Amino acid sequence: MMKVEIWSDVMCPFCYIGKRRFEDALQQFAHQDKVEIEWKSFQLNPDMETDPSVNINQYLADAKGWTLDYAQQMNNHVTEMAAEVGLTYHMDSAVVANSFNAHRFSHLAKKHGLGDAAEEALFKAYFTDGKNIDDTDTLVELGTAIGLDAAEIKQVLAADTYADEVKHDIAEAQYLGIKGVPFFVMNSKYAVSGAQAVPVFTQTLEKAFGEWPGERQITNVAEGPTCGPDGDC
Repeated sequence: MMKVEIWSDVMCPFCYIGKRRFEDALQQFAHQDKVEIEWKSFQLNPDMETDPSVNINQYLADAKGWTLDYAQQMNNHVTEMAAEVGLTYHMDSAVVANSFNAHRFSHLAKKHGLGDAAEEALFKAYFTDGKNIDDTDTLVELGTAIGLDAAEIKQVLAADTYADEVKHDIAEAQYLGIKGVPFFVMNSKYAVSGAQAVPVFTQTLEKAFGEWPGERQITNVAEGPTCGPDGDC
């Protein structure tokens, strides 16, 4: 199987859009049955404190020194982009939440072969349903809906299970020079940075598969809309 690794953060609006565009490209790819997808953790704001009482527009305005109107305009822009790929964003309802526990939850799901389902559930919870992705009850609800065991989810979240795995993903991203997400690495060689247009993903899949297997050395990066560690999207 040719592997596609995807570094992403739950609160990154371009990551959900990029997921949809990549999925569209994969549907058009003749060898999609020979592609394995692995989601990797990346934190845009590791110091963010979860606070459901704060509106995301106000948070961005305060954090970046923007006016509230400008923050609203930025979120309206990504909402329009999301609509183009069939996604519904309710940014006014998005809960300010640290994503570290959501990433640990994702690693649990990956252990059970449910990594992609977990990412989809987390994105929808954050961008569409206005749920707190740092809340144990929310994660239990999302996890059981995709087939995880409620008791195991609670056990993982009550401890520091998968914390090292999350940190390893983040360290790996730094080693590879990843500055923003989403970031797709195909066949350990070709990379697509950002929510690129579908043809870019299609072309890169074709190129990567044509040289599969390959050594881990990223030689070609296509650049597109990303979110960076400073929160700029």
